[in-house]
Amino acid sequence: MNRERPKHLALHQIRLPLPGIVSILHRISGVMLFLSLPVLLLMLQYSLASIETHTRLLELLAHPLSKLTLIGLLWAFLHHFCAGIRYLAIDLHYVRSLEQARNSSKVVLAVSLALTVLLGAKLW
Repeated sequence: MNRERPKHLALHQIRLPLPGIVSILHRISGVMLFLSLPVLLLMLQYSLASIETHTRLLELLAHPLSKLTLIGLLWAFLHHFCAGIRYLAIDLHYVRSLEQARNSSKVVLAVSLALTVLLGAKLW
């Protein structure tokens, strides 16, 4: 069997299984959280510095675009947390079969999205 290898990798034709998608989203959410740390720390500083800076921060956070950004960061935190628990369960051998891995990835997506909707509605 001497088949020729493809000359280019057609990324649009690759179909990842759900656990692979959850893994990629886990990495993306981790990067989002890491990159947002300076902004979140600055917001914490403004909220604690004085009543004037706290009021200005509240006015800034009342804008719909900043609320959408916070909801995106909320999703990133919740997804990263739920997927982290999933990977911990896999490492501790609570998830042993491929079917359990697929089901746990479905649970991670469902729980993180449901919590994001619930907490995002309270934030909005």
